[in-house]
Amino acid sequence: MSQDITDSHGRRVVLEDITDDNWRAVADVAPTDDQRRFVAALGARYLLLSMRGGLWHSLGVRADDTIVGHVMWAYDDEGGAHWIGGMIVDAAEQGRGVGRATMRALIRRLTALPDCQEIRLSYDPANTPAARLYTSLGFTPTGDREDEEIVAALPVTPGT
Repeated sequence: MSQDITDSHGRRVVLEDITDDNWRAVADVAPTDDQRRFVAALGARYLLLSMRGGLWHSLGVRADDTIVGHVMWAYDDEGGAHWIGGMIVDAAEQGRGVGRATMRALIRRLTALPDCQEIRLSYDPANTPAARLYTSLGFTPTGDREDEEIVAALPVTPGT
């Protein structure tokens, strides 16, 4: 399929709903120690937030046959934007293009929604790898802050 999204090792990266078969693997996803100041220490925290908060939708990230990460998204009724949050790539999978592939897959999924006009996310100003990734994907800082984090937006053109 020409629309497959792959990581830098050629593995097909897909987003999948959380199920009885994959939730444990997603819950066990853990970033590197130095990333824990930016994201949760385990995917389990984001899964619980999705289950109990009623706003966020968690997705597992699979590269070929292996769960390699977690990402979640939400729709903000007040602002009219779709938000990306809680992306974790497992420490063992770092440096393989999984984060970029995950973002591309989620952007594709969200832009396919009929009401998607803008995608937003936020990141810690000290998280320069995240800032580089998001900028390279077309996100631009809005000047707004979410807590202490920089808010960046990607406008969505209908039909893209």
